[in-house]
Amino acid sequence: MKYVILISHGEFAEGLKSALEMFAGDKANDVLAVGLKKGESADQFGKRFAQIMTGVDKTAGLVLLADIVGGSPLTTACNILAQTGRMDGTIVLGGMNFPMALNAVLYKDSLEESQFVKTVLGEASAALQQFEPEANDADDEEDDI
Repeated sequence: MKYVILISHGEFAEGLKSALEMFAGDKANDVLAVGLKKGESADQFGKRFAQIMTGVDKTAGLVLLADIVGGSPLTTACNILAQTGRMDGTIVLGGMNFPMALNAVLYKDSLEESQFVKTVLGEASAALQQFEPEANDADDEEDDI
């Protein structure tokens, strides 16, 4: 079993977890979310993260999803995991968005690491596109009569 840990600045991780619960139901039970609060130091964040990790089975795999690669929340979380010997086998991905998180939750226990990373990053990238709504032209409506 693997845990998905959402790491962010502000409340992004918590909001994303809430959305995942709507879409993934019980599969989101193994999702943890922690964000660096406004005015909080990296050390304070690290202490909160370490406390959260005490409740995670030490034999479980981890998938860390972060909003920004190289940001304080992710680097702090990785440092804490390294200090506690938990980085080996941990998958770390950045640029977190909803499709990335949803696919991580859905595939975390069923795909081997390279296929998991390929699938999750592929879905995250594919979701980035411009939305162009169809024009609601009054003339088109008259043609249908």
